Amino acid sequence: MDASCLELALEGERLCKAGDFKEGTAFFEAAVQVGTEDLKTLSAIYSQLGNAYFYLKEYAKALEYHRHDLTLARTIGDRIGEGKASGNLGNTLKVLGRFDEAVVCCQRHLDISQEQGDKVGEARALYNIGNVFHAKGKQQAWGCTQEPGDLPSDVRDTLQRATAFYEMNLSLVKELGDRAAQGRAFGNLGNTHYLLGNFVEAIKFHRERLAIAKEFGDKAAERRAYSNLGNALIFLGQFNSATEYYRKTLQLSHQLKDQVMEAQACYSLGNTYTLLQQYDRAIDYHLKHLVIAQELTDRIGEGRACWSLRNGYVSLGNERQALHYARKHLDISREIGDRNGELTARMNVEQLMESLGMTESDLSPCGSEFEVQGARPKFSQRNSLGSVDLWKYPSEKNGDHQDMDSSAKGHFPCSLRQKGNADSQLSDERQWFDCRDSPIDTEDITVQVTPPKLGRDPSGEDCFFDLLSKFQSSRMDDQRCGFDEQPDDPSSLLTSPQTEELFDLIASSQSRRLDDQRVSAGSLPGLRITQNNLGHLRGDTEPQEPGDDFFNMLVKCQSSRIDDQRCSPPDPGPRAPTVPDEDFFSLIQRVQAKRMDEQRVHLHSEEQDGAESEPEPEPEPSSGGSN
Repeated sequence: MDASCLELALEGERLCKAGDFKEGTAFFEAAVQVGTEDLKTLSAIYSQLGNAYFYLKEYAKALEYHRHDLTLARTIGDRIGEGKASGNLGNTLKVLGRFDEAVVCCQRHLDISQEQGDKVGEARALYNIGNVFHAKGKQQAWGCTQEPGDLPSDVRDTLQRATAFYEMNLSLVKELGDRAAQGRAFGNLGNTHYLLGNFVEAIKFHRERLAIAKEFGDKAAERRAYSNLGNALIFLGQFNSATEYYRKTLQLSHQLKDQVMEAQACYSLGNTYTLLQQYDRAIDYHLKHLVIAQELTDRIGEGRACWSLRNGYVSLGNERQALHYARKHLDISREIGDRNGELTARMNVEQLMESLGMTESDLSPCGSEFEVQGARPKFSQRNSLGSVDLWKYPSEKNGDHQDMDSSAKGHFPCSLRQKGNADSQLSDERQWFDCRDSPIDTEDITVQVTPPKLGRDPSGEDCFFDLLSKFQSSRMDDQRCGFDEQPDDPSSLLTSPQTEELFDLIASSQSRRLDDQRVSAGSLPGLRITQNNLGHLRGDTEPQEPGDDFFNMLVKCQSSRIDDQRCSPPDPGPRAPTVPDEDFFSLIQRVQAKRMDEQRVHLHSEEQDGAESEPEPEPEPSSGGSN
């Protein structure tokens, strides 16, 4: 049975390393169904199942298996395993936006690594904590109307904390001589300084990142560095330099066959050439963005491209062509339910029709007008970058070596294929592949987590109010006026009926939560308890009272449950993959407002599009891998 479980797990490992996570998870799940008495093997299976589900974006299952891994590691007293499982949990919670819990888990990984003298684990934990604060700061900054760098104090504090952890990580990986990890630290320091409005500092770090990416031949990291350099230069007003970096971004995106980033590079180039008042070139790039958005069925990006094209043609004085794209923008805005976009498009259509002296009866269907006006039709397939001559710009050649942590290449030790050595050999290589060691850019994953809307019935409401009355009754009693004199002896307060009632209330309300967190080896899926492994289950042989650290962690972890009951903010709506984040779009509009005004034509309230700017994150580890 053990050999069968191990064989299934090894096949799951092979499939996941080949990129087939769906089939890999099926084999891992089958291995769990077969079960094993080898605790180390089972812990490794839990860890890799959690990582595989993470890549499949099934985060609830990822959390489930990483929790199983943490429980088992604690049960058998595996401190290093406990630290790694905590890191995996923290990274998954971060993606779900549960930042406070994620910080607790990552801090646990850091504490254990420092306790065990594990410098590599310590560096990974520092990096992960920085990632959590960076993601939290970005979320807090979403929708802020301040100028670049003029952030609310809480947002600035969060991002500065991210910077502090990245700097500690950078110092440690320099000490370890890990150049790949240094590159990731430089990239994320650049991103954080960008959000803080420190654009000169951001450029310095991104240039360091670019140099290390070239050193390793990491084309994806090189592309990110070029894009981030272009974004920062836009805010410094160095538009010509920005176009050079955006062109290199476009070249590498095409080489990597990354259509999404290719579209974003075209969009940024179109906006930058608009700022440079080179409208012909701007239109060419916006048309390229439109074609890719159509291929990827990105209706929001398609609408944005039409809006940009309308502005470009207005600037060239071609109002009839501008009217065509304004009408398409109106149709798309109606289709996707974009009320603001619809109002803007309707106003633009009316203004252009008035300028052209046209009425509704003069308008032809959108499709036929598209043909008549000579605009480029909607492509079913596009040629490689079309008429945009990119290849005349020299690009630097690099090797094909990928910037990956060497531990990502670890496998089950060969001796594990022999049944007799399975228990003794797995402890040092408990994880075959790790989210932390993967070249996949997990920071690019954006998860919109919306609390489920539950149906409510009258009986449920009655139960809720009964429960509320029960648990809040003592609080109401505490607020009543008391006319009895307080006892002189303070110790009598500890034995008062109200105090006993309070302790009873806490015990009854928290007992179930505490029970859920107790180690229960028998509840772990796939674990077959035998006489051979019974002595290793600390929960059965060495019962220990939880320490203060446990309760402090519990209080922090439970605080988010209260937040989960608050009213959630409005859903920001679907995102356009071919268009960078909207908050940075609005920032550039304000920064470049004066330049845009100079480009307006004498219609009514024309708008020009500024260049998009959003820092691209470095790929990150799961349980503290160096990126």
